[in-house]
Amino acid sequence: MEVHKAVLLLCLFHVLEAYIKTDGAWIVKLPRSQYTVKTVEDCAVKCNIETSFTCRSFLYIEKDQDCVTLPANSKTDQILRRMSAALYEKKEYLLECVNGIGTDYRGTKSKTKSGKTCQRWEEKFPHVPNITPKTHPKADLESNFCRNPEGDKGGPWCYTTDQEKRWEHCDIQDCTGTFTLKVNTLKEAGHYWVQKHSLEFCSGENYRGKISTTASGLTCQRWDSQKPHNHGYIPSVLPDKFLEENYCRNPDGEPKPWCFTTSPSIRWESCSIPRCREPVIPEGEECYEGDGSSYRGAMSETISGKKCQFWTSMEPHQHSKTPQNFPAADLRRNLCRNPDGDQAPWCYTTDPTVRWEYCNIERCDSKPGTQEPPTNPEPAASPSTSQETDCKVGNGATYRGPTSTTIMGVTCQAWSSMTPHPHLSFNPETHPDKGLESNQCRNPDNDVNGPWCYTTDPNKKWDYCQIPDCDGLKCGQPAVKPKRCFGRIVGGCISKAHSWPWQISLRTRGKIHFCGGTLINAHWVLTAAHCLERSESPSAYKILLGIHTERATESSKQERDVSKIIKGPAGTDIALLKLDRPALLNDKVLPACLPDKDYIVPSDTECYVTGWGETEGTGGEGFLKETGFPVIENKVCNRPSFLNGLVKEHQMCAGNIEGGTDSCEGDSGGPLVCFSQNTFVLQGVTSWGLGCAKAMKPGVYTRVSKFINWIEQSMKEN
Repeated sequence: MEVHKAVLLLCLFHVLEAYIKTDGAWIVKLPRSQYTVKTVEDCAVKCNIETSFTCRSFLYIEKDQDCVTLPANSKTDQILRRMSAALYEKKEYLLECVNGIGTDYRGTKSKTKSGKTCQRWEEKFPHVPNITPKTHPKADLESNFCRNPEGDKGGPWCYTTDQEKRWEHCDIQDCTGTFTLKVNTLKEAGHYWVQKHSLEFCSGENYRGKISTTASGLTCQRWDSQKPHNHGYIPSVLPDKFLEENYCRNPDGEPKPWCFTTSPSIRWESCSIPRCREPVIPEGEECYEGDGSSYRGAMSETISGKKCQFWTSMEPHQHSKTPQNFPAADLRRNLCRNPDGDQAPWCYTTDPTVRWEYCNIERCDSKPGTQEPPTNPEPAASPSTSQETDCKVGNGATYRGPTSTTIMGVTCQAWSSMTPHPHLSFNPETHPDKGLESNQCRNPDNDVNGPWCYTTDPNKKWDYCQIPDCDGLKCGQPAVKPKRCFGRIVGGCISKAHSWPWQISLRTRGKIHFCGGTLINAHWVLTAAHCLERSESPSAYKILLGIHTERATESSKQERDVSKIIKGPAGTDIALLKLDRPALLNDKVLPACLPDKDYIVPSDTECYVTGWGETEGTGGEGFLKETGFPVIENKVCNRPSFLNGLVKEHQMCAGNIEGGTDSCEGDSGGPLVCFSQNTFVLQGVTSWGLGCAKAMKPGVYTRVSKFINWIEQSMKEN
């Protein structure tokens, strides 16, 4: 019996070897089958024996022990982000090569050797087929993909769309080629040729150092040697890969540099080589000292609002101020700097008619200082009751204005009254210096969220009042300046508390965080439609505002129910959530600005994502994190080497081409904001991506500017 159990466990363990795993991925596809299982191996077995459709992948949610089998994979459908899920794809359906004569080929090639497009297997024009999905149900004759249903010795083939040519073989690479996926095993290495997007990372392919031991301390085998392991990575064949001596290298896009080992029992291992990092932008550097030669902040906009040209670029302006010529000047990206000792930080502009301008940065000594309060403060002046001065400073502890209604429009109960709500404290006698003479909104207990009052509604004891700040609250202009942490900082960095005050946490009724979103005014939040797939009922969700930690223990926290869900047009990943009561706007809760209708964010614009999402072990769990990266124009993003035509017009791309940071550190539904004219503008809603922080695989965001009419109309009608 014990032997039987051991064999069963061994079989279950090996069942996963046929799959490739992607953490934090989700596919929304019908049909699908759902099961409750005990382990991920059980889920793999369910996929292998699925009878309702050909199972190409499965989703496993460990916390819920949910198993979802699917007929789709990353080659056929969009991959969405979902923190708690893992996507397992069958390798055989990712292969774009043939073993032997290719009877098991399940790839997506659909052209013949002469370049003719294949006819769909179920169609009868231009050729009536005698081999169809019905006659060969186990051959996976789907779409117009090349197949070999009857073991033709010439390999996979298809009927063609050329009336003069009934059928022809397809030109598909042999899996025994030089470039293979290595499998670390004590037995002979297995080989697979896998679609490249499933294996690309920020990976050290340009590493040229001299480390020659693996992460476990094994000595590397020389690249020009075939002992103890035969391989195809020959230095003379691959001169551009710098396969020197026995140094660790990455000639094939592995996650990190590696080498074959001198141990006969271990074919290869990764090497432990730290990633190089760009210097971190100093926190809070929003002004410059002296002439600004030492300024290392993140501003990239001129005093007139023009975007800075990259220092490495010669378009639209040719120049000699390059990182190579001024290595000590920190000429990174398109950040404002002063490499030549001018009067202040400056940059070349992206406007062909304006060569350069000073940047929109103040001198540190010109910023107003914080005055110390006098030892014996003067008595407060009599409060004015004019509308012009009806505003609060800070949290409104000194507010003495005339407002006497709550944020919901309910009249305030007089502070001296005990009807309808009796109270022992907060009356003119207990707090004679707090302005509690009538029923005006006040803040006698120094509440961080501002003035409040007892209400005349018997069912609501007290509520906050909406009192504007005297300085004026403006969308996209946080009171706490963000770090604006960007560059190849793996995992991003922990944000300053409340520096992204439009970030909300979308939660279950049990208050479990699962998605992000953006406050766009006091009543509405913008998020991703796929975040709402668990339920169509507004009562299934809660929204938290004004928090920095996922635990949400801050006194500034505001909690709201959702009163209405409005999903975007069919085929789009955007949704509006109406709050059951308006958010109280203050220095910790503030909307982001919406962009102009149909505005296209220029390529290389620096934008930022935020969220409490997966940190991939980089630290900062539980705190709001941020990371910045450039926008990539859709034309580039849709190249075969990037996302291969998957990005639609109503979507946009952003990310570092070389990988390293991505919105897997943020949350689905969360904001992508871009800085312009001293304001953060909501340009994107985090939607989907292929993997996490992979090279050539930027994140995809719903382009908010394409939905301005829909947003405005939806809010107006609801």
